[in-house]
Amino acid sequence: MGVHLDRGAVAEVVIDFPPVNALPAAGWLAVADLVTAAGADPATRAVVLSAEGRGFCAGVDIKEMQRGPGHEVLLAANRGCAAAFAAVYDCPVPVIAAVHGFCLGGGIGLVGNADLIVAADDATFGLPEVDRGALGAATHLARLVPPQLMRAMVYTCRPVTAADLHRFGTVHEVVPVGRQRAAARAVAEEIAAKDPVVIRRAKEALNGIDPVDVKRSYRFEQGFTFELNLNGAGDRARQRFVDGS
Repeated sequence: MGVHLDRGAVAEVVIDFPPVNALPAAGWLAVADLVTAAGADPATRAVVLSAEGRGFCAGVDIKEMQRGPGHEVLLAANRGCAAAFAAVYDCPVPVIAAVHGFCLGGGIGLVGNADLIVAADDATFGLPEVDRGALGAATHLARLVPPQLMRAMVYTCRPVTAADLHRFGTVHEVVPVGRQRAAARAVAEEIAAKDPVVIRRAKEALNGIDPVDVKRSYRFEQGFTFELNLNGAGDRARQRFVDGS
């Protein structure tokens, strides 16, 4: 259980927090540390980000937040998410996300910062933040869907399918359930076969021409989550989720 790194020319960072991969604050920092470690290794040519269990990621561990006193856990989770998302974005080699099942909340932050997404045909993508009394990762959802759909998804909390994102061109490939990691590795190996110096400069160049500073934009969103907690709306929504689960 936790997050582990399998090193190699194609490195793989695997998320494993049963039952639904809702990551505690320390889990987000572990993702950040291992993605950073993989990218810092000169032998790494590409990174696959995958998960064990029922789904790719259910976001933050809301029950952990509600168990902790004050805002300490919330602050730790928000710092951890920002670090994990930035690590994926800043990784000096391409990151390919292998998604199955549900990809929610912070999971959108991970895949929205990845370079490519390979998804199982059961994968769904969504932001339930409004129902949880929070805001965030719309920055990353905006990299996956058109602007008006992004707004509709934020307001309604309705997810979309891997097939939908494939039609938009933001999911690279949709494969049968169970084959997403192998398919992501195949793409990663294709990239890994190219000149590593050129690929690393290509990643740097592509990040440099992004029209939105995703790290600043995400932290801006998080400010509204803090506001919702100060006025009590965030805590009420999280407690309704915990009481109903």
